[in-house]
Amino acid sequence: MKRVLIILPLCLASLQAGAFSPQVQGYIQELKAEVKKTDPSFSDFSIERGKEVFTSVHVGKKGEKISCTSCHNANLRDKGENVHTAKMIEPLSPSANPARLTKLKDVQKWLRRNFNDVYNNDGTALQRGDVLYYINAN
Repeated sequence: MKRVLIILPLCLASLQAGAFSPQVQGYIQELKAEVKKTDPSFSDFSIERGKEVFTSVHVGKKGEKISCTSCHNANLRDKGENVHTAKMIEPLSPSANPARLTKLKDVQKWLRRNFNDVYNNDGTALQRGDVLYYINAN
C-alpha cells in the first residue's frame, strides 16, 4: 500500500508536465528552480493556481479591466478574439490545438506579452509555471 501512495503523486506530477515538448519541459524545470530559490518548500506547479491567475481580473496596460479569458475565453478549446485588435486567436488548449505549447520561443514570447497586457509585468516564475500547467490541462 505504501508503494501505491508514493508512486501515485509522482505519476500525477508527470501527467501534468509530461505532455510538454522537451524544450518546454526544460523551461518548466528552469521555472521550478527559480521558484525553489525563493520558496524551498515548493514542490510543483498547480493547475488550480494557474486557473486563478488565468481567470482573475486586473487593470491591464491600457487601463481597462482585463483577464486572460477576455481574449482566450473561459473554455480554452474555443477560438478567442483579441479585445483590442479583433484578431481571431486559435484555441489555446493543446487538446484542441496540438501546436500549442510546443515551441519554447513562442511560449516565452506569449507569456511575456500576455502577462504584460493583463498584469503589467512579466509574471513570476510561479505564475508562469502555474498558467502553463492550467493551459496544458485543458
